Amino acid sequence: MEITVNIGYDDLLAAVKKLPAAKIQQLKSALGNDLIQSKASGELSDFQNYLLQAPVMSDEQYDQYKADRKHFSSWRMK
Repeated sequence: MEITVNIGYDDLLAAVKKLPAAKIQQLKSALGNDLIQSKASGELSDFQNYLLQAPVMSDEQYDQYKADRKHFSSWRMK
């Protein structure tokens, strides 16, 4: 049997704060760093998603970029 409850973060935090100290400690140890690390490692931040969706240069574009860079650098050297 599975029950899904949609509770906002603020409501959840308020409910946890009402727990006795022993139950808060039990909840904290149950969540633990391992669970938090495993959850966090599977999720990508908005910035990571942005970077993964960014355009990528083709090999030809990169070769042209290097040639242009070399050409512009020679102007600055003179």
